[in-house]
Amino acid sequence: MGKDLRIIYMGTPEFAVAPLKALVDGGYNVVATITVADKPAQRGMKLQASPVKQFALEHGLPVLQPVSLKDPQFLEELKSYKADLQVVVAFRMLPEVVWNMPPMGTFNLHASLLPQYRGAAPINWAIINGDAETGVTTFFLNHTIDTGNIIMQRRTPILPEDNIGTLYDRLMEIGAGVVCETVDMIASGNVKTTAQIESADLRPAPKIFKEDCLIDWTKPVQYLHNFVRGLSPYPVAYTNLKTANGEELRVKVFESKAEEAEHNAAPGTVASDGKTYLKVAAAGGWLHILKIQPAGKRPMAISDFLRGNALTVNS
Repeated sequence: MGKDLRIIYMGTPEFAVAPLKALVDGGYNVVATITVADKPAQRGMKLQASPVKQFALEHGLPVLQPVSLKDPQFLEELKSYKADLQVVVAFRMLPEVVWNMPPMGTFNLHASLLPQYRGAAPINWAIINGDAETGVTTFFLNHTIDTGNIIMQRRTPILPEDNIGTLYDRLMEIGAGVVCETVDMIASGNVKTTAQIESADLRPAPKIFKEDCLIDWTKPVQYLHNFVRGLSPYPVAYTNLKTANGEELRVKVFESKAEEAEHNAAPGTVASDGKTYLKVAAAGGWLHILKIQPAGKRPMAISDFLRGNALTVNS
């Protein structure tokens, strides 16, 4: 039944491609896509299309790239597609004139178990905060971001070995299936929604900027291990190490291991045998750095890094 609906799909990054692909492969009637304008990328600064646009063009889908979602010309073009339903995955906040346009409404796929982790980086923050599970949610859009009535949720555990890369991929595939199921549910006319319940223990998921990725060695060691996991392989936690000649070396930390132990070392104190291990003092223990990337170099195992870098250490 859902395959009869005229669907407008809105999204930008790779995370939004999997649900779009599931709709197209499943025979759903996606009549157009909406994504961001092409942006300069990499050293050549050539314009690069978003992953959603690339997929749409490869599959013959019309692509709209409005600078303003309130532009009258864009709104007239959007109306011309006579969509029954709009689907939004990792796009941007929509004005009411857009989300309220189709008769069956507009729903969003969010990569958390709402109302937890409203915001731009829900997958990162679920790992950073040490959660045991997360999931995806579909909900109808309203005036306030990530607060609309919930349609469906699906849960998945956060495994000890997960980082942002592995969990992102898993939620992307789960979300693709949930989007199709949500379309079918809405098309059936039997959709039942649940209001989000506000409470004092809700955690936000604000966008993460480069300066937010600096490791604070005064934090508990288990938190720092989760911090590394929640930022790897992108945007990546970083710290500064002091070389034997007194210079500071900025490094990205891709993998770590938490060692809970009592110690009297000041936060940030580096210990290493110069060959096989490097650990840094934090609250309640030591964070072992397992995979590291010096500026201008490739990511490498800590043993490879130590062979080429003499550091100032305490042991």
